[in-house]
Amino acid sequence: MSETGASPLPSTPPARSPLFRAEQFVWLNARVLEQRLFAHHFLHGSPDPVEAALDAYRNEDGGYGHALEPDLRGPVSQPLHTAHALGVLDAIGRCAGQRVERVCRYLTAISTADGALPAIHPSQRGYPAAPFVPVVDDPPSDLLATGPVVGLLHRNEVWHAWLFRATDFCWQAVESLEKSHPYEVEAAVAFLDSAPDRSRAEAAADRLGRLVREQRLAALDPERLDAFPVASGYAPGEHHFPHDFARTPQSLARAWFTDDEMARSLDHLAAEQQDDGGWPVRWRRWAPAPALEARSLVTIEALRTLRAHGRYVG
Repeated sequence: MSETGASPLPSTPPARSPLFRAEQFVWLNARVLEQRLFAHHFLHGSPDPVEAALDAYRNEDGGYGHALEPDLRGPVSQPLHTAHALGVLDAIGRCAGQRVERVCRYLTAISTADGALPAIHPSQRGYPAAPFVPVVDDPPSDLLATGPVVGLLHRNEVWHAWLFRATDFCWQAVESLEKSHPYEVEAAVAFLDSAPDRSRAEAAADRLGRLVREQRLAALDPERLDAFPVASGYAPGEHHFPHDFARTPQSLARAWFTDDEMARSLDHLAAEQQDDGGWPVRWRRWAPAPALEARSLVTIEALRTLRAHGRYVG
């Protein structure tokens, strides 16, 4: 505390450093939640304001809505919003307790017949949403929605009845992947990195890594992007790089890439910072507000990835 009794302000990174420039972008453009997250991750901010900001997106059913995931607008709870909320709680060390118990009850209520999550629940109908996330009446189980949630809950040693069938679904989905695309592989990695059966996870990750290289799902040389096709349905230039799969050195996906490939990938990520201090959104932009909100998310994730891999961003 200062002499006046007020809490000291967070320390500011050196002027014109990548972190300083990103900080200016966040203060100018980000939602309160991302401002609080940035302060927590990089300015020694408390997790309490992050949790308080996240509460604004929580619904009575235990799920999250209100455009927490920017490409889905409207108030209703959705699996993708709720997965995003769990990611925030995990990042601040608060993925436990009654809050997560309520989330698991929500996940149970919206699960498909095999116990997994749909990408989009039909309750989204009537509210704005990105055209690449269509709303259907009877959505199938989806690894993109289920894998990251199951991985987060296992990493935080959350035990709930919903997890048993959802974990079985993830194993079946991951071990049967043949023709895939980058976002699906990233969801599989999110599951495998925290799955309790480590030997099974390592074997599945080894097979998945060979698939990624065979199908050229990772752009291994940022100077030769024309050699790596963009997946069907993705935006032009929506390549994925080694750092997108291995966000930390501890990820099982790190073994898929050589040191040189990872170094080039991280160099490319660092160079993507734009003049305004933020990082770009690579996926298809469909409205101004979602694109701007997503840039703050992408910017924080880029900084966290660079720092995790030992790249100084201060």
